[in-house]
Amino acid sequence: MQPLDGIKVVDLSRILAGPFCTLTLGDMGAEVIKVENPEGGDDTRGWGPPFINGESAYFLSINRNKKSITLNLKADRGKEILKALLRLADVLVENFRPGTLDKLGFGYEAVHQLSPRLIYCSISGFGHTGPETQRPGYDVIIQGESGVMSLTGFPDGPPVKVGLSVADIAAGMYGVQGILLALVSRERTGRGQKVDIALLDSMISLLTYQAGIFFATGQSPNRMGNFHPTITPYEPFEAQDGYFNVAVGNDVLWARFCRVLGREELISDPRFATGAKRVENREVLRPILEKALKTRPAQEWLHILNEGGVPCGAINSLAEVFAEPQVKAREMILEVPHPALGTVKVTGVPVKLSATPGQIKRPPPLLGEHTEEVLQAWLGMSAAEIQGLRGDGVI
Repeated sequence: MQPLDGIKVVDLSRILAGPFCTLTLGDMGAEVIKVENPEGGDDTRGWGPPFINGESAYFLSINRNKKSITLNLKADRGKEILKALLRLADVLVENFRPGTLDKLGFGYEAVHQLSPRLIYCSISGFGHTGPETQRPGYDVIIQGESGVMSLTGFPDGPPVKVGLSVADIAAGMYGVQGILLALVSRERTGRGQKVDIALLDSMISLLTYQAGIFFATGQSPNRMGNFHPTITPYEPFEAQDGYFNVAVGNDVLWARFCRVLGREELISDPRFATGAKRVENREVLRPILEKALKTRPAQEWLHILNEGGVPCGAINSLAEVFAEPQVKAREMILEVPHPALGTVKVTGVPVKLSATPGQIKRPPPLLGEHTEEVLQAWLGMSAAEIQGLRGDGVI
C-alpha cells in the first residue's frame, strides 16, 4: 500500500520541472502516464552525452515509475484519445508556455469543463498571471531574475548559477505540494482546481533570510562566496591536504570549537564572544582559524571535531557521495531492471514513510513502451484499433 495508490496522472510535461514532479508522484504510488510526441518524445531523450547504449543519462535520472505512450496531439484522433484519458485521470501535469495548450483545446477551462474533478497542474517560468507570462522560463534565466545568482559566487567574480537546476527542481517540488493540497481539497468538495506553479515564484520563496535581510535594511545583499551573512565560522576551511566544512551556529558550539583547536582564549575574547561579534570581526577571526586548521589533514580534523561535538563535514565528489555508508544505508542509490540496459542506477526516494513507503517499481520507460498497454487498460481498445492508430501516425 502506498499513499497515492489509485491516483491516475496524465503527464504532458517534459525536460525537468514537470518530470521531477511526476517522478515524485510515481514514487508514492500514482500511476503516471507520460504522453510523448511520437517523433522523438521528451526533449531530454536526446540530451547528452553521456548516453548509455543510446539512452540519455539525463532522461534516465528523472523518469522512473512512469509509463510512456506516444500520441500525436496535432491529429484529431490524438486529441480524442487525450480527452478520453483525462476523463479517467485525477491529475494533469504540464509545463508548456502559458497559452500553448489552450490552442490545442486543452487549456484549464476546457479541461475543467471536460472533467470538473481533475486537478490541473501547470508549471511555467513566470506563471499564468502578470506581464511576463509569455516569456520562456529556462532554469538559468530564472536563477538570474530571482536574485539567486546575485548571491552566488565570490565578491570579486562574476555571478554564478547553482550547480544543478534548482529552479526547475524547486518548481517540481512545489508542483507536488500543490497537487497534494488540491487532492485534499477535492476530498471535501468533490471538485478539482488549477495549480499554477511558476519557477520565478519558487525561487523567490527560497530567498528566505536573504529576502529578510533586504526587507530589514533596504540594501540588496551581495555575493559573499562561501561566507554566511549572519553566522561565522560557517564555511569551508583548508586543511593540510584539502578542504572541509565547519558549521559553528551558536555560542555553545563556538566554545567547543575553540577548545578543540586549543585556543580557549578565543572563547572570551570580546571580539568573538557572541555570534554577532564574530560576524562583525570576521576579517580578523578568519586568518586565526585558517592558520590553526592548516596544521592537520582534513580527515584528522573531521574526526577530532566530530569527537568534540562540533558540526563539520567533508566536501565530497559524487563518487565519494555514492560510496558513503550513510547514503547506502538510506537507500539513496538503487539499481532497477531496464528493458534495454539490463539495470540502471537511480537516486532513491528521499521521503521515508514508515507505514506506506515510496517505491521504485518501474525503470525509466522506453519511448512509447506502454502505448498498447495503456490504451487497452484505460480505454478498452482492441489490438486492431491500436494498429490502425499506429498506421495513421496517431501513436
